Amino acid sequence: MAMSQQIKTKINRLISQWPRGTVSTASYLNTLGFGHDLLVRYKKSGWLQSFGRGAYILYGDRVEWPGAIYALQNQLHLNVHPGGKTALELKGYAHYLPSGKRKVFLYGTQGQVLPNWFKGERLGIDIVITRTNLFPAESQESFSEFREKDFSIRISSPERAAMEMLHLVPRKISFEEAFLLMENLVSLRPNMVQRLLTMCRSIKVKRLFMYMAEKQGHSWISDLDLSRIDFGKGKRMIVPNGKYDRKYLITIPRDNYEEVSA
Repeated sequence: MAMSQQIKTKINRLISQWPRGTVSTASYLNTLGFGHDLLVRYKKSGWLQSFGRGAYILYGDRVEWPGAIYALQNQLHLNVHPGGKTALELKGYAHYLPSGKRKVFLYGTQGQVLPNWFKGERLGIDIVITRTNLFPAESQESFSEFREKDFSIRISSPERAAMEMLHLVPRKISFEEAFLLMENLVSLRPNMVQRLLTMCRSIKVKRLFMYMAEKQGHSWISDLDLSRIDFGKGKRMIVPNGKYDRKYLITIPRDNYEEVSA
């Protein structure tokens, strides 16, 4: 077979197996047998285009942020996922209102470094990355899947996402917004909530989660065994100059929240 024919067969194979709407990293393409010189040739021939240093997309393809997350998870095997408010939006619990640039909340383990090509400006979003050990790294069962047409990515389950969101109150998400989002979570799985509350390493998150869930009167609360959850000791100030909740020992905003009895 002539050399040019071989190259054509190879590029056809690559294009046919490339999920539309996704990024491919150069390091991943190298493992498939597409070296640097070949990728440069494909780029010059108009098959591929650069997506920042060390990453490519199919020429003319429309790639949005989930297609970039796909490469982080499936090719670079990074421990990073959309969580918190973003996972709740993707599962239909929070309505994303397009006012300005979309904020995408990502969560990763402490010390997790993202590649240089993964940039908010390139993807048309604001990336909020939280590196935290809120849950043990091995707690894999608390994830869910978000499917696009040609690929899927790992995102937080609604139960995990709610706790990840509360981790950012009040610095990056307001108490009021979190409270409104918690109102939608009427169908959480009590066994998953129980497991996550047991594993969660933040006293603030656990107290805030239960405070809001009880205020909303969610029925799944009755299936929890709170005696097995460590809520820690001492007070936690969620907001300054707020009102004190005696049950969960937290200081919360004063406005529309009725006084909790002792």
